[in-house]
Amino acid sequence: MHLILKITCPDQPGIVADLSARLSQLNCNIVESSQFCQPCSDPKAQTGEGTFFMRFVITLPKELDNDRLDAALNAFAKRFEADLSTQQAGKKLPTILMVSKFDHCLMDILYRVQTETLPLDIVAVVSNHANSRPDVERLGIPYHLLPVTKDNKAQQEAKLDEIIERTGAELVVLARYMQVLSDEFSSRHFGKIINIHHSFLPAFKGAMPYKRAWERGVKAIGATAHYVTPDLDEGPIIEQHAEKVTHSDSAKELVRRGRDIEARALSRALRLHAQGRVFIDGNRTVVFEH
Repeated sequence: MHLILKITCPDQPGIVADLSARLSQLNCNIVESSQFCQPCSDPKAQTGEGTFFMRFVITLPKELDNDRLDAALNAFAKRFEADLSTQQAGKKLPTILMVSKFDHCLMDILYRVQTETLPLDIVAVVSNHANSRPDVERLGIPYHLLPVTKDNKAQQEAKLDEIIERTGAELVVLARYMQVLSDEFSSRHFGKIINIHHSFLPAFKGAMPYKRAWERGVKAIGATAHYVTPDLDEGPIIEQHAEKVTHSDSAKELVRRGRDIEARALSRALRLHAQGRVFIDGNRTVVFEH
């Protein structure tokens, strides 16, 4: 079995050597390794005062007892004051997709999951509109219609929490879900909700952003995938895609190309997250793409 180890700790000498030695003693083989040190933002900080990020993929020998592995990892974490997590490599992440009327991101994700190019297990789709119900239920995926008004938002979020708990979902994807989640819900599930939107923000907020961008004569369009926080559309960024456009592109063409970019950026962000390649560092991320 392959296991992914994610480590975040204060930068200091001996981190990689210590963990490698402990794994070697257990006959574990390191098949992938990525490291990065984020220097301290304080210009007066001394060398070694930054934050160290590391991702290992290891193979476990069949005879290895889980208690021995846990003991070794716990000892390492204690010595280096490390935040350490593990996940089985290749495991499909239980995921809830949320969508409103525009379903281009939803359909792209469902296709990639069906063709096994995106390591997700879609356990439910939640929407405030019924538009996508036939396409979703045709695949045997439960579809939950939760219309949202200013008067029932708290009740609908409570139902969403119940769906998350019942399905064991570890990720919620806002695949062009056009309702704003409450601060409480966003904080409670921080690091487990990913959103996609056009990259014009903070310009062109609200309805018809591509039309207004066309009216301004923009020369590039793009999309941003990020973790959701109480600060609307300002969470840690995972992935961004952009393309050049020209004066000859109509507003309708900008919309078409924008939707394609949104789908691509979101699917890549989901893959990076599911593979344990993203580390949240305050309002930034460290992403080990390879």
